[in-house]
Amino acid sequence: MKRPLGFFLCCACAAGLTAAIRSTFIPYEDAKPILEALAEILPADLRDIPAENRENAWNTWVQKRDREIRERLGQGDADSVVNFLLFGTSFTRAPRLTGEQLRSLGGGANGATPDNASISSRALLEKRALDLSQSMNARVTNERVEFAKKTMEAAGIVFSRPESTRTAQSYMISDVERVLREQAGYEQALAEAKNLSDATEEFAEVSKLYKDRGLSLDTSLPPDFAIEETLKQMRETGQLARGSIRRIGVIGPGLDFTDKHEGYDFYPVQTVQPFAAADSVMRLGLGKKEELEVDVLDLSPRVLRHARKLAAEAGSGKPYTIQLALDAARNWQPELVEYWRHFGDQVGVPEKPTAVPAALKGITLRAVSVRPQLARRMRAFDVDIVLQRTAVERDAEKFDLLIATNILVYYDTFEQSLALSNIGAILKPGGFLLTNNLLLELPGSNMKSAGHVSVKYSEKTADGDTIVKYRRMQ
Repeated sequence: MKRPLGFFLCCACAAGLTAAIRSTFIPYEDAKPILEALAEILPADLRDIPAENRENAWNTWVQKRDREIRERLGQGDADSVVNFLLFGTSFTRAPRLTGEQLRSLGGGANGATPDNASISSRALLEKRALDLSQSMNARVTNERVEFAKKTMEAAGIVFSRPESTRTAQSYMISDVERVLREQAGYEQALAEAKNLSDATEEFAEVSKLYKDRGLSLDTSLPPDFAIEETLKQMRETGQLARGSIRRIGVIGPGLDFTDKHEGYDFYPVQTVQPFAAADSVMRLGLGKKEELEVDVLDLSPRVLRHARKLAAEAGSGKPYTIQLALDAARNWQPELVEYWRHFGDQVGVPEKPTAVPAALKGITLRAVSVRPQLARRMRAFDVDIVLQRTAVERDAEKFDLLIATNILVYYDTFEQSLALSNIGAILKPGGFLLTNNLLLELPGSNMKSAGHVSVKYSEKTADGDTIVKYRRMQ
């Protein structure tokens, strides 16, 4: 999800605008065409309401559903802790689990008879889980360990009890087994999608793959490269003119906590996509540095707090540092490697990166210090894009460009359609949404597909993204 911010204003003005711009639920008159067009696939608690009573029930339903969506953040946090357990290096000297070891664990989680490989992998998992549990009980200043501890406490584990270390260890191992079972289900769904005779149908199925999964905040750099490649194509084909972008909205920018690919835990938690979007727009000449504004829309309190703290510290002159890891084992395409090399040259300056732990072989790290005068203008808006939009009426206050990568995949067709309506409401006429999901275009919608760009990250099968461009037509 991969799964709040904004640039270019003084701190006092940014604080005032954040307070002034509120979120509102999608009104019934906007939802009604979607309800009618998708009547056969509505959720049961809407489908069972007679059509003549649906308007009266709508406000109650959207508020209830908003609470349910926000509750999915808890499951996403648990998934992030699983990644931290499997791949983190800050709390243990045990090696990270490899893909082969995870596959052997997956077999055991699905009831297969354990073999030597799965027994060995299980022992490594238990060692890492014990080390993380002990770290939670120690007095350490590690934001990821503290977050994992809070997640365990939310699950009912009391760390003041003598047995808490073993209890947390067992709980996390069970969570790993759950994630492996879920992953097997996703892989089966992907295989079934590939058997469809139509590539568009396959993309549509993959685009809602995680509709029942917790909302995860983990993020990585390659989708930002895909966005830049798409913007470059749009400039070259005349879809976007130089200097035409002034306001950008990033929906669900995510936090680099411990992603299973590019994410590591030896540098502070960070958010990257808002700066990546500004960096690309400036590099391509699509927006002017002195005019560009970048807002972030998110429903995660963690993301909102991170963005607001970042902006407040920048207001005191503190730059924001982004660490960028390059893993030689990923065998990225040369164009993606080049993107990694020049990332940030429009929004910041190079900085000495943090040291890479000896346990991580083949990792090259570079760092960018984002200029405080940019970072202090970040604005964070609490918006559930499926059911809410920012309450702006004038076109001048709306967005020229919205970005939503690895976000809409967490919702089904009905909720994606609601999200597209909300997105259309906050885009300027002629503005674009860029997303790596294929969304249903309903009759009467003001959002229409304007083509797509496919980008490969490496030569590995399915290692890439297709960015679809949706344009507000009126």
